[in-house]
Amino acid sequence: MTEQETLYMMALTKVPSLSLSSLRLLVGEMGSATTIHENCKDLRKLLPAASQHTLDALAAMDSHLGRAEQELAFCKKGGLTCLGLNDEGYPQRLRDCPDAPVLLYYRGTADLNARHIVSMVGTRQITSYGKDLCRSFVSDLHNVCPDALVLSGLAYGVDVHCHRAALEEGLSTIGVLAHGLDQIYPRLHRETAKQMLSQGGLLTEYMSGTAIDKRNFVQRNRIVAGMADATIVVESASKGGSLITADIALSYDRQVWAFPGRIYDQYSAGCNRLISTNRASLLTDAEDFCLAMGWADDMSRSRQLAEGVQQEFLADYTDEEQRILQALSSADGQQVNTLSVETDIPVNRLASLLFSLEMKGAVQMLVGGKYKIRH
Repeated sequence: MTEQETLYMMALTKVPSLSLSSLRLLVGEMGSATTIHENCKDLRKLLPAASQHTLDALAAMDSHLGRAEQELAFCKKGGLTCLGLNDEGYPQRLRDCPDAPVLLYYRGTADLNARHIVSMVGTRQITSYGKDLCRSFVSDLHNVCPDALVLSGLAYGVDVHCHRAALEEGLSTIGVLAHGLDQIYPRLHRETAKQMLSQGGLLTEYMSGTAIDKRNFVQRNRIVAGMADATIVVESASKGGSLITADIALSYDRQVWAFPGRIYDQYSAGCNRLISTNRASLLTDAEDFCLAMGWADDMSRSRQLAEGVQQEFLADYTDEEQRILQALSSADGQQVNTLSVETDIPVNRLASLLFSLEMKGAVQMLVGGKYKIRH
């Protein structure tokens, strides 16, 4: 997307009284925001079905260019990527949704069109059971589908625990924000967000300076649902934002999964209801999930590839380094003390060897001081 098109697209999103679906249809009909701007004073011929109110609002598009120029300068300074609906890098799964944003702001390293994307959502009042589910599922997901991307909303509770589990396991993870990229809400999650920039990213449809507004959190749920192949509800009360996200995913004809809980647990009530009403499939483990999603062939190819190159891979390293790599391949994501016991290498010596393997690009250190093989 050219700088001019970006500028006009930003201005277009500031035109009042245009719904999300109307913006989407307008850009689709006219082909670009630049075309809309060039004809904004004479759109009746091009859009005969449009109301006079809409035509008047578009005719005043120039009045929003000043704000758009400010935002463009902010994006340049912050290294943000602006993705228009017609850009190649725009999330293809989201593009297929009728109310997809016409413009996204992104900062990060993850591919928004990754081969396998799963959204994980749930209550902000997460229980110890929910925390265990986040950790164990993401860990298993890494083992059976190491290229999966985990998507959530960086909110309290289930969201942030899923992001942190993904960071710890070395999976890419993206947070969809309900405000601009000039701030992080809640502020307690700033460090997690910072880590995500190098192992995933942050995405939003909102300009900088957008106020924290409850309605925006509901609206951003459609991006969380629309970008993923499937939405997983980890824990939810009988009402809540995660159930809204599940409903949106179903409206997009995407799969919804839920972890079951005890029938008297408040924060399992929503999940149990989704399952009992057949709106969600019952989820127990990552391998069954991947098989049901049709990712089994990809899993098989990944395992065959790993087995085929293992011996050639290990031949490039010393005996001690091979012992470390073999230990990590059997149980990825291990602390130094655990590795020391498994490899029979003293901790001081092991630290030096791990540093050498990092420099060779063979292993990487995760959040919490764990190590894993770099895929």
